[in-house]
Amino acid sequence: MTNWIRKLWALLGRPNGAALAFIVAGAGWFVVGTLYGLASAIHLYAPEAFQNIPWLVFSRVRPAHVNTVLYGFVTTMLIGCGLYYVPVLLRRPLWSERLAWGGWALWNVVILSGPIGFAFAYSQGREYTEYEWIFDVLVELVLLAILADLIMTIVYRREDTLYVAVWYFVGTFLWMSGTYPIGNVMWYPHTGAMPGIWDSLFLWFYGHNLPGLLLTPLAVGPLFFVVPRIARAPLYSHTLSLIGFWTLVALYTHIGGHHLLQAPIPAPVKVMAVASSMGMMIPVFVVLLNIWLTARGRGGALLHDPAGRFVITGTLWYVVTCIQGPLQSLPFVQRVTHFNNWTIGHSHIAVLGFAGFIALGTAWHVLPPITGRRLYSDKLVNLQFGLVLVGLGGFFVVLTAAGLVQGSSWNNGETVYRVLSMLPPYMWLRLASGLFIVAGAFVGLFNVLMTVWKGEPYAPPELAGEARPA
Repeated sequence: MTNWIRKLWALLGRPNGAALAFIVAGAGWFVVGTLYGLASAIHLYAPEAFQNIPWLVFSRVRPAHVNTVLYGFVTTMLIGCGLYYVPVLLRRPLWSERLAWGGWALWNVVILSGPIGFAFAYSQGREYTEYEWIFDVLVELVLLAILADLIMTIVYRREDTLYVAVWYFVGTFLWMSGTYPIGNVMWYPHTGAMPGIWDSLFLWFYGHNLPGLLLTPLAVGPLFFVVPRIARAPLYSHTLSLIGFWTLVALYTHIGGHHLLQAPIPAPVKVMAVASSMGMMIPVFVVLLNIWLTARGRGGALLHDPAGRFVITGTLWYVVTCIQGPLQSLPFVQRVTHFNNWTIGHSHIAVLGFAGFIALGTAWHVLPPITGRRLYSDKLVNLQFGLVLVGLGGFFVVLTAAGLVQGSSWNNGETVYRVLSMLPPYMWLRLASGLFIVAGAFVGLFNVLMTVWKGEPYAPPELAGEARPA
């Protein structure tokens, strides 16, 4: 028994083991999350399809889909990628692989609690904060554990310069360790909510900081790592990268109020939220300009690289997302776009289009050096790219059209129930588009597992010389 424990302890200390575990888990949760999404789409087209089976009703399936994709797929995979590229950029191994493994174990317990707990109605009932209080505690422990691991890695680094990709990854855990308890109202464990309108303010402070202080830094960091490496070019401007980083922090933390323009919250909060939302175009386009100028003249290398194709497409989804987002914050635009399928389409391109594409691309880029094996199949990477792109593209177009039908009808005085009869064709097309995404998730999981088990041996180049472009 003692010998077995020693072997396990040694195994958990192997370099990049936790990074690989996060990436593999993310690929698995992608499958689970999209299957729940498929069930939600079936509900919206055929509400009686599951004949009111309690654990398959829409109110339980939908939060399982949202949380599993948001936390289980995108966040988990991006954490795995960061646990690889941060040590590379700091020129030393992660300070404690075992601490990262502990974070992986607790994190996946939290993600698993969603599909299991929500199925039996164990939920706090607040959007994006459905996990029960005990699992909120586990999330906070994971955030603090990984933050401590990263700080100690920085303290003992061999590289003098802290590249901006490291800033974004470490910043994610610093910001979220403070934001998560506030947004989940953890000091009220029996409800996880504030009374009255205050709860809406706390909820949307957190709800919008999820894409802003979790997904955005987790996804932008890999851009500064992957694009220069594939393009074999130095980053265009370190100054622009710092501007993008600090304006993100300065502007994003207080824009959640634009979800509450119709609610009786203080007018200054609404004005600040709308003004800051419009200002968010600064960090977005500063980052994109920096990345695109880095890749200038080398676009062919990115487009012909399976991982690069994912990543650069993620930047295009970022453009669409971050033009829509600020414009949607304007009151006269919200008259048509709020409370309908337009918003659902927008959230999907933010999570899956921007952060999801970058997560997948970065994972395909770092898997060979992590595992010491070449990708099992570049063709399967390209197939996944095509499936997810077609599926998400169809999803976005269909839901945008459905939202405009709903919003323009309501804005012209039509009642809600009379508009419902117009939606079935859109919901059918949404379901059909979702099938492509589900298929892409299965293809990706198969390719990841086969790479780990049967990929051809791969001798990664010396990484020390490749760190500087990022």
